[in-house]
Amino acid sequence: MKKLLLFIRNNYQHIIKGFLFISAVAILVWIFPKEGKFKYEFSDGKPWLHEDLYAPFDFAINKTDEDIANEREEAVQGLPYYFRYEGIDSSLMAGQLESEFISNWEASVPDSLDNAGYRQHNLEVFLRIHNDLDEHGILDMIPEIENLPPEYTIILVRDNVAEEHDLEDILTLNKAYDLIHQQLSVEDDVESELLASLITRFLSQNLVYDAEMTAMERKAVVAAISPTYGLVQEGERIISKGEVVTDARFMVLSSLKSYYEENLGGSETFYVILLGQILLITIVITVLLLFFIFFRKEILSDNRNIVLILLVIILITMLTSLVVSYSTAFLYIVPICLVPIVISAFFDTRMALYVYLITIIILGLLVPNSFEFVFLQLIAGIIAIMNVANLQRRGQFFITSVWIFVTYSVVYVGLTLIQDGTIREIDPLMFAMFGGSAVLTLFSYPLIYIFEKIFGFITDVTLVELSNTNNKLLRELSMKAPGTFQHSLQVANLAEDAIYEIGGNALMARTGAQYHDIGKMDMPMYFVENQSTGVNPHDELTSEESVRIIISHVIKGIEKAKKHKLPEQIIDFIRTHHGTRKVEYFYSLYKNETPEDEIDENEFTYPGPIPFSRETAVVMMADSVEAASRSLKEHDIRNIDELVENIINHQVEANQFINADITLRDITRIKKLFKKKLMTIYHVRMEYPEMSS
Repeated sequence: MKKLLLFIRNNYQHIIKGFLFISAVAILVWIFPKEGKFKYEFSDGKPWLHEDLYAPFDFAINKTDEDIANEREEAVQGLPYYFRYEGIDSSLMAGQLESEFISNWEASVPDSLDNAGYRQHNLEVFLRIHNDLDEHGILDMIPEIENLPPEYTIILVRDNVAEEHDLEDILTLNKAYDLIHQQLSVEDDVESELLASLITRFLSQNLVYDAEMTAMERKAVVAAISPTYGLVQEGERIISKGEVVTDARFMVLSSLKSYYEENLGGSETFYVILLGQILLITIVITVLLLFFIFFRKEILSDNRNIVLILLVIILITMLTSLVVSYSTAFLYIVPICLVPIVISAFFDTRMALYVYLITIIILGLLVPNSFEFVFLQLIAGIIAIMNVANLQRRGQFFITSVWIFVTYSVVYVGLTLIQDGTIREIDPLMFAMFGGSAVLTLFSYPLIYIFEKIFGFITDVTLVELSNTNNKLLRELSMKAPGTFQHSLQVANLAEDAIYEIGGNALMARTGAQYHDIGKMDMPMYFVENQSTGVNPHDELTSEESVRIIISHVIKGIEKAKKHKLPEQIIDFIRTHHGTRKVEYFYSLYKNETPEDEIDENEFTYPGPIPFSRETAVVMMADSVEAASRSLKEHDIRNIDELVENIINHQVEANQFINADITLRDITRIKKLFKKKLMTIYHVRMEYPEMSS
């Protein structure tokens, strides 16, 4: 047990890394659907490149969704519409009609006529015509039948008896009006206008549309449509090697693929499929790990890097899996290009490309038509990486989004042309999905910001924002300590050029240099670059008091940076720009003033730590060289050369760069660059040899 605990203690970092990769494999396997995958790739109109294929079992040839939709549309065409007769109680209606007739008669017919017999005759005509029309029925016109031909069949249901009728044989309101006037015209001794008005008023459209029965019949007809064309028997040859995949063969192959993937994945094959997925995903993730081990060891040194990369892969895989499980028709709306954009924002383009390759290989195991998917996404991802190679402006996200859409569209058109041989097969809906995917990639900006806050990383976009001299903290530095501000700008210029020379993050070095001395804002006059009046407040202090003030600017700078929520990477420049060196001036002054006293060197030494990156090491060199160059009485080639050599050599001898990834060759190149830059700053002319006469 003790050996196990000792092993864990000595290797816990490796154990954690192994746990992260194993967890990623487990999550990805869990995301994958547990169903079989058809092992053959094929395209309509292209040759069959595999061996001869025979049916492994009996299966039906499925109709396409388009074919089924067309058959359904054809099946319901010509089906009759159902109407039911809704009559009214004749005895109640007769009383109401007679009462209404009498009241209108008395108001309209003169009293001089023989009202009794004449009125009775008109009443009888009125009731007879109305009842005939009501008994025959008047059709309730609905939009569905308005434009149908006259011979179209409808079914009338009266007293639970259904009868077929041609549409032209059924009365409508217009036909009823004509019929009323026609019948009244052949009647003698009637008040035609009065009766026509009364009959029309009491007409009702009593042949009512029965939507429920109509829908039921259409549903029954549609349900009777077979979803298949026929059956392929086990052992029957489907296609031979080299044969062209015609529309008919494509339908058979698609049916086999669908049946295969739907039925393979049951209890008998579940664990076999699971084992296959574990093997493949483990291989892919292992390849990613090997890339880190052989080419990006610095990535493995920080578990946050591993978590971020694996999290991005898992999230995009999960999103793709959800879309595929819902409908593969929406596959290309998934913003796969988020992966290279996000990764390149935190690492470099080579890392972004490799992680993206791993991601689309994993997705290729998940999606249909893997080659087309991987090819399309690979080209779009490469274009995206090219556009964000130097990501420093938010506008680049929009430009990248446009290029992604254009790339998707062009590649899709090319694939369609070589597969179908015609431009007519291009689906406009695909361009809409490409546009949606391109728009969704704009979420990379807030996503990068979220990852920055969660993992404590910093991107070039943030560095550009921080390095703006109108930033609140830098503006405050320029107002309170203008000399320090100018010194910081000069240090930033030197550091940026040096990092360009030896390789590294120049923007990080520049930004860190701009903030390295912000601790001097609280007591600016105690630092020589801000003493413009000739008065030095250190003259009134002891050496111990002065050195405490000088050293305190590092602690105050860290506190101020944290108060303003600067990233830790920038705070590191404040911590390390003096390393663990002594404040030489006051240390020497104290030794001269009190030679007999024992000196506590810690009181005259900066707290550190020493630089641990190229960028922080370069800023330390640039800071010391730039500050010391101001004290030179004469700026000439010899003085500048000696200054740069002495200062940087002293830092090397003090072991200030032993934790930084910087070589002696790099330091030599930096010295040369600093000398050249300082001579330019102080306008030093090169000395030319005298020409002999």
